[in-house]
Amino acid sequence: MLYLWIKALHIIAMVCWFAGLFYLPRLFVYHAMSDDATSQERFCTMERKLYRGIMLPSMLATVVLGLWLLHLNPAWMKMGWMHAKLLLVVLLIGYHHVCGAQLKRFARGENARGHVFYRWFNEVPVLFLLAIVILVVVKPF
Repeated sequence: MLYLWIKALHIIAMVCWFAGLFYLPRLFVYHAMSDDATSQERFCTMERKLYRGIMLPSMLATVVLGLWLLHLNPAWMKMGWMHAKLLLVVLLIGYHHVCGAQLKRFARGENARGHVFYRWFNEVPVLFLLAIVILVVVKPF
């Protein structure tokens, strides 16, 4: 029964994390398009609160709960799909930190990219989500 609770909480944390990973780059799109100081300040506040208040705790919960699941199922570490999933999670954590670095650039007024870049940047977590879910559900190798 404990396993099912950990698994459910892991999925909930992952969904919350991905919600932030989808929304923060969308805020970057709008932030890059804004011209006035009031809007830029508002976007900085929204981005900071999303990153620190939702994304970071959700990422940490996802990782801790995932490691707990691995501890309960050590045989998964012998399976290729788990190695691929863990690699994607590490890369996703890197993407998360790139978002955090970009947030800081916006806050300092140093953004050098336009809204079109962020529209493409916003699609990256979709690819991670597709690959991770397929690996976990289908277990292709």
